[in-house]
Amino acid sequence: MDLKETDILGSAIDRHWYYVSKAKAMMRHIGAKVPEKILDIGAGSGFFSKYLLKNSTAREAWCVDIAYEHDHDTRLNEKEIHYRSEIGTTEADLVLLMDVLEHVDDDVGLLRFYAHKVPRGAIFLVSVPAFQMLWSQHDEFLEHKRRYTIRQLEEAVCKAGLEIKHSAYFFGMIFPIAAIMRLAQRYSKPRPPRSQLVQHHPMVNAFLKTLCDIESPLFKLNRVVGLTVFCLAQKP
Repeated sequence: MDLKETDILGSAIDRHWYYVSKAKAMMRHIGAKVPEKILDIGAGSGFFSKYLLKNSTAREAWCVDIAYEHDHDTRLNEKEIHYRSEIGTTEADLVLLMDVLEHVDDDVGLLRFYAHKVPRGAIFLVSVPAFQMLWSQHDEFLEHKRRYTIRQLEEAVCKAGLEIKHSAYFFGMIFPIAAIMRLAQRYSKPRPPRSQLVQHHPMVNAFLKTLCDIESPLFKLNRVVGLTVFCLAQKP
């Protein structure tokens, strides 16, 4: 996740419809195979690792982000979290890359780099923003390089030597709202790049969260449309 968005949402991130719904979708995608040790790449505040530590039997997380100024350790519910700007080989059995690949020029190279650091059988869960047609000031503000379709993400994952287990779009019910807003933005007065992630009124936040909750049970069947692509893969 991006530290810029952490700065915008602050402590409200734990209640924001987007992050809460994405975390729930992450859990559904991981399924019954609960990890023991998490390697969270581009972790930012560590939101997704913390969510797993709170809501599963996962016992340890290594959060890696080049933006960290100092390495440090902390604990959450008696579980260890290690924050590092870089990491060597690890015994992690789950690797998270939540909204990371779109920030780098060589997405295949980044996946392959971390695939070499974990043991065989390690699970990779990747999420990226979907559809180049939705490109907006939000992407420019976050310094994205691209947005993806399912096929484009699957191609990158396969080239990195990983075996795909499942892929799907999420935020399908939010897609029409976002598409209208972003298309309208193209015809409005130009403004400096900025994030579209804001702290909503509680009623708006609850409404958007409800839409995602309705979608969530069946989202793994969605290979048609959404704002995010999820891909679950494994190191052979």
